[in-house]
Amino acid sequence: MMILRPALLLLSAISAVYAVKFDLVADRYPKPPDCLLCSIWNFASSHSLVIVTANVPYEPGQRVDIEILDGSERGNVYLSKKDIKGETRLAVTTHESADVGVCIRNYLESDSNQKVSRSVDLDVDIGADAVDYNAIANQESLSILEVEMRKLEAVVKEIVDEMGYLQRREMRMRDTNESTNARVKNFSILITLGIIGLGIWQLVHLRSFFKRKYLID
Repeated sequence: MMILRPALLLLSAISAVYAVKFDLVADRYPKPPDCLLCSIWNFASSHSLVIVTANVPYEPGQRVDIEILDGSERGNVYLSKKDIKGETRLAVTTHESADVGVCIRNYLESDSNQKVSRSVDLDVDIGADAVDYNAIANQESLSILEVEMRKLEAVVKEIVDEMGYLQRREMRMRDTNESTNARVKNFSILITLGIIGLGIWQLVHLRSFFKRKYLID
């Protein structure tokens, strides 16, 4: 248990738990950065549980909408909810490994021109941190050590999945760079051949011109 504790402390320090509190300005057409927050981006492996808890106190004449999406090529939108009030708890399961983002917009619905804002308290739990291990322990009659091992296994799996995702993304970027370099090389060769061909054509044209003018034999 003494050997296991440092590992648990290290993994808990890098676990995917994010919390932020901010004021979001209301506007008829929310635009970043004052009226639109879409900067809570965190990696989540495929089939991971993501729980978003938003605490938004009620303010008259304002409407707060929330959207959970990812940064994959498909641009999956997992959940979209309008007019959240009080404490709202949202849970989604990711479809693929990608960065998961939370976008919040504050709409001004009153006719007042006064600048108003709304306080938002946002918590994001991803993967192992979104799982209720106490409920699992009670259901499966697990000991404290078994629960900690279950947490450790889940966190290690998330780290391995994230490393694999980063490796695949690096490979895609490398393939893109190699493809771009190949295209630039082929274009350079084509330009060089074109310049050489143009130079030869100019020499032939000038030679025939000088011959017509009897300047050369």
